[in-house]
Amino acid sequence: MSTANHEPPGPTGSGVSRRTLLLGTAAGAGALALGAGSPANAAPSATFVKGADISWMPQMEANGYYWNNKSGQRQDLFTILKSYGIGAISLRTWVNPSSDPANGHCSIQETAKMAARCRDAGLQVLLGFHFGDTWNSVGVQNPPKAWANMTYSQMLTALRTYVSNSLNVIKAAGVKPGWVKIGNEQNTGICHPVGSVSKPAQMTGLLNAAYDASKQIFPTTPVLIHLAQPQKMDSIRAFMNAYRGNGGKWDITGLSSYAGGSNVAPILGNMQTIQSTYGKPIMQVEFGGPVSKATATRDALRQFVSGIKSFGGLGTFYWEPEGYSPFTSYDMTAWSSSTRRPTAALDGFL
Repeated sequence: MSTANHEPPGPTGSGVSRRTLLLGTAAGAGALALGAGSPANAAPSATFVKGADISWMPQMEANGYYWNNKSGQRQDLFTILKSYGIGAISLRTWVNPSSDPANGHCSIQETAKMAARCRDAGLQVLLGFHFGDTWNSVGVQNPPKAWANMTYSQMLTALRTYVSNSLNVIKAAGVKPGWVKIGNEQNTGICHPVGSVSKPAQMTGLLNAAYDASKQIFPTTPVLIHLAQPQKMDSIRAFMNAYRGNGGKWDITGLSSYAGGSNVAPILGNMQTIQSTYGKPIMQVEFGGPVSKATATRDALRQFVSGIKSFGGLGTFYWEPEGYSPFTSYDMTAWSSSTRRPTAALDGFL
């Protein structure tokens, strides 16, 4: 955990994997217009995107969980989120996930059904590939079990085929994603060791295969790479320089930050530096704060939204605000387990 720019432990803070942290019990705008298909011609949408990752929603529903609105009335979760100005939903997908409610599911078939629900609710979808069977994050980048012993050439084919097939499933469900994210907090690369940042040509080859497959299915949908911990600029530069230096393709730089208080301002400065240095608009694809400190989280969210807007960034997504105990022990959600109401944290979007 950084002391200079505090990030809470978890998805981007200490490098601890979500697999360790999310030991939940399940008891009971047309986003970006691309000119001529060229990433260099990307032009930001006029509307700043406010979003949330709610990939747990189907499994929470299946296990009897529900949500009340701010007034304490049971209401459709999409409706509640839209009342806060949220217009986009981030959904993760895994290759061959387990049936664990909190740490599994999210197969592409399940994700396509959820994406269709989002579309029907009038919400854009950000589809995120982890390239694993469960959580990959800043500290963990394990390939799917089926790919674990592949050579680079074999993995290149498998990954390209997987992305293409997955996006065809999404397309068949009648959904055009607003964005596609190739990788999750991939500071150290993807699918270790084959796609590690220490093997930059192979890492770039795999990610470019994902980029190209995405553009073949959805030519105008922007593609994101996703890095964590923008307070650690050495790590950011190591990936970005390796990726750009080997011909990496991307349209938007996705960033995770769970910072709060006095640490938000310097991280906003780093985000702006990343945007100007590498020439792609940034989007904060993960944010959250302790559920027990909802007011502080609200204030940090407001800072991020206004700050990112100020330098032309594209949006901010809250990570799994709808989760609550005992479904998950993750403590940076934005819902009260006792009242099932949203906390003050989401007011940061208003």
